[in-house]
Amino acid sequence: MEDGVLKEGFLVKRGHIVHNWKVRWFVLRQNTLLYYKLEGGRKVTPPKGQILLDGCTITCPCLEYENRPFLIKLRTRTSTEYFLEACSREDRDAWAFEITGAIHAGQPGKVQQLHMQRNSFKLPPHISLHRIVDKMHDSNSGIRPSPNMEQGSTYKKTFIGSSLVDWLISNSFAANRLEAVTLASVLMEENFLRPVGARSTGAIRSGDLAEQFLDDSTALYTFAESYKEKTGPKEEMNLSTMELSGTVIKQGYLAKQGHKRKNWKVRRFVLRKEPAFLHYYDPSKEENRPVGGFSLRGSLVSALEDNGVPTGVKGNVQGNLFKIITKDDIHYYIQASSKAERAEWIQAIKKLT
Repeated sequence: MEDGVLKEGFLVKRGHIVHNWKVRWFVLRQNTLLYYKLEGGRKVTPPKGQILLDGCTITCPCLEYENRPFLIKLRTRTSTEYFLEACSREDRDAWAFEITGAIHAGQPGKVQQLHMQRNSFKLPPHISLHRIVDKMHDSNSGIRPSPNMEQGSTYKKTFIGSSLVDWLISNSFAANRLEAVTLASVLMEENFLRPVGARSTGAIRSGDLAEQFLDDSTALYTFAESYKEKTGPKEEMNLSTMELSGTVIKQGYLAKQGHKRKNWKVRRFVLRKEPAFLHYYDPSKEENRPVGGFSLRGSLVSALEDNGVPTGVKGNVQGNLFKIITKDDIHYYIQASSKAERAEWIQAIKKLT
């Protein structure tokens, strides 16, 4: 990482005039958040734009877009708003933490307070659980249950654990994620919520109140009075349903070379096990449907040389590349943002091949 760079990586940014969403490479420095276009797997200089952090305010989690749960909103001193989407809750929170630190860099006491908040919580006194649940049911600003899948079963009227944690923080019922998890666990103990599926049900066996509710995008919950399960025999499921029923073990933004035009585009990759599949999504689209994917059984994955353009790669694209060859002999060329990230992806994929 360059000198003075606090954090860098892919985020999806909403346009100012036309509210479309495009992937940009962001570089966080002490006073500025820069963003770049990418061409051929490389950032194009000079920067496409910059966000001045002096006097900026940050909202995280930001729930203004229902289909984009991992948003950060920045509002500058001049009231310009920026919406930035990360690939996961963990990635979003890591960006928000670093950006918040950069905003308050001139206030050492504030930075110390942020670090303390990250690992501590205090449950607000005199919480009215009934008021929280009533607001959760609000048709405009509440939690919106929807069908979700876990291990081949479809559960109606459910929501994921990390979404509820986001909602509790956004509505000021909790100050941080640990406090929100504790509060959600209390709601379960008082029979306002119920766990759904093996992952969330297994967690309630924990003796620690703060660990009974899972701040996780794969753990499902529902309102106690609306519990309904709809399961179908696995042999009747279509292939796409089976592919997407595995447990998510890794996700992130990677650049991928197209098969026909050989151009490079950033995609959100999601690695699942049982069954082992790698899917990729177009982060500029609202719908959460993969635009492609393949089984990892029988696949080969390997790093490509960093000196020179490897065979099969079009254009002057080099550095942090790796290749996956499926059992059907289809070649996928993928670029990570760093050597460390490439090594992590290769290691995770190899375990499933």
